[in-house]
Amino acid sequence: MEAGDDLVPCFREFPNTSCWMPPPPWPETLFIDITLYSISVLTAVLNLLIIISVSHFRQLHTPTNILLLSLAVSDFLVGLLVMPSNALERTHCWLFGDFLCSLYRFVSDIIYSASVVNMVLISVDRYVAICDPLHYTTRITVNRVRVCVCLLWFCSVAYNSYFFNLLLIQQENTSYCYGECDVLTHDAVAVLQLVLSFLVPVTAIIVLYSRVFVVAVSHARAMRSHITAVTKQISVTKTAKKSELKAARTLGVLVVVFLMCFTPTYFATLGGYESMSNSTMYFINYLYYFNSYLNPVIYALFYPWFRKTVRLIVTLQILQPGSSEANIL
Repeated sequence: MEAGDDLVPCFREFPNTSCWMPPPPWPETLFIDITLYSISVLTAVLNLLIIISVSHFRQLHTPTNILLLSLAVSDFLVGLLVMPSNALERTHCWLFGDFLCSLYRFVSDIIYSASVVNMVLISVDRYVAICDPLHYTTRITVNRVRVCVCLLWFCSVAYNSYFFNLLLIQQENTSYCYGECDVLTHDAVAVLQLVLSFLVPVTAIIVLYSRVFVVAVSHARAMRSHITAVTKQISVTKTAKKSELKAARTLGVLVVVFLMCFTPTYFATLGGYESMSNSTMYFINYLYYFNSYLNPVIYALFYPWFRKTVRLIVTLQILQPGSSEANIL
């Protein structure tokens, strides 16, 4: 961008190589920054409460909750690292150099990949629980889920390391002005990432949850038409089914909100950000990040155990001996 009367350099000491940007409207910038940083803090705090809850209380050590814990870790990192960095980048002047710019992009991609795979695993968990309940306890165990979560994060780092290395090789022949944090993506790499990072996992999520929805509806109808059982065993079985259906509905809301927040980003990538106004581009980006704030809000609305553990954490009752054995459910 060429210098003009309405533009100022990001770095005044490098006027010939600095990015020239419009001076920001300070009242508007201050209001937006306060809003974004407030959401960032809330996102980090709420997800930290989930991490503490599932980690501390032994009763919550279930396969499903281990997956929610992994998702909360990625959402916590979004609130702690990605959202503040993105708020700084919003002014179009990056003041922290190329290394931190590259690190910021790299960490953001790792967190995104982990979130997507988490959602796939949550869909698989609900699929087995609803569609094959007799084998759920033997196939989906806490230890197996822990191994899957570790592999999830390892593969996310390895996958994004490979693509990021390709981008760095391409970036060597590309010159930037000081104050810009951008990563140009080769068309072939962008298409491959689109398929592997979005189309394949989202298709898997939709197919699995479509099946879960069909089976859950049939179970619900069967329970409504079922004559009241006379034996305790049947009553317990029906209660277990209701519990699984409720969990499927709650996690279904989680998955739908995830798709609503993440999908516009990839449609924007296909259409090209260059054709969008700044306000539209920022809205799509922050909708993508806002999902990390909405997840713990969904837990608070649908999971009584989360509200109960928050009270115990805030009142510091978790510091008492034996608190990890408290009855939460």
